[in-house]
Amino acid sequence: MPVEIKILGTRCPKCKRLEELTREAVAEAGVEAVITKVSDVNAIMAYQILSVPGLVINEQIKSAGRLPRKEEIIAWLKEGPG
Repeated sequence: MPVEIKILGTRCPKCKRLEELTREAVAEAGVEAVITKVSDVNAIMAYQILSVPGLVINEQIKSAGRLPRKEEIIAWLKEGPG
């Protein structure tokens, strides 16, 4: 079953960079993933994060308001569901 990843954010440079880092991390981790960009403000607010970019993996908020390191994203991807 693929990992469900959501990138929360507008079209800001950090949000675009988070998408790039996430795609690289997915490739390096060798996991199957579905990546969705969420730019609707109301949808982002539903996750109750205070600032973007946000990273949600399998409906768990992993990062908000900062760019995580690619190694962090890979570790989160390998955690598995839960």
